[in-house]
Amino acid sequence: MIVYFSGTGNSRHVAERIAAALGDRAVSTEKQEPRLVLARGELFGIVCPTYWWELPPFMRDWLKRLTLDGAGYTFLVATCGTTPGCCGEDARRLLKKKGVKLSASFSVKMPDTWTPVFDLSDSEKVAEQNRQAEGFIDEVIRRVKAGETGNHTKGRMPLATRLLTHPLLNSARRTRHFRLEDACVGCGRCAGGCPVSAIEIREGRPVWVKEQCTLCLRCLHRCPAFAIQYGSGATGRHGQYVHPCMKDAP
Repeated sequence: MIVYFSGTGNSRHVAERIAAALGDRAVSTEKQEPRLVLARGELFGIVCPTYWWELPPFMRDWLKRLTLDGAGYTFLVATCGTTPGCCGEDARRLLKKKGVKLSASFSVKMPDTWTPVFDLSDSEKVAEQNRQAEGFIDEVIRRVKAGETGNHTKGRMPLATRLLTHPLLNSARRTRHFRLEDACVGCGRCAGGCPVSAIEIREGRPVWVKEQCTLCLRCLHRCPAFAIQYGSGATGRHGQYVHPCMKDAP
């Protein structure tokens, strides 16, 4: 079984490609309760993005609630734009507390969807990054099939990195950073797609009703009018992104 968390489709695509290659199934952690009983020795994979050089808050919370029986070879794949940071080591320690050994960690470089910094407005450049990512995914599949162990994430950092990044991530998660432009059509896609129900539609307009969200930027990237922005204005210039596997998603 392979579970994943994905804001805009990168990690979903990786999970589904690995699952298809292994004859397995990929399930979103938004739909899967963290209470799993697998067949004895069954492969268990975790795929998620990297946020601020660490695990996404949604995935980290899910793993902290996880109960898992029967798992054999267990691996993590962190998708990232630059580095997976301390994702591998953090996941290893979280799983160890659950009595689960993380056999291996891998990373796959893909377009970075943090558009307050990264510019995704060049569609040809983004498409090339996704083409290159297929080779990275192929390599992960080969290594998983071979049962390789150890931390193979590229550009990894020690877990102590969280002492610096976590306060920054918590600050960035404050929903007051989001703003709504007049182009909003009131479709409700942002509220319906928020993994932590941080948005409600009131009088035909989205309202952030929680102090923090998980910072996936799904609302921004999937807004059909591109009416949701974050921060001082860079996101409007840097464009929107969803992985091609998400084009037909509701």
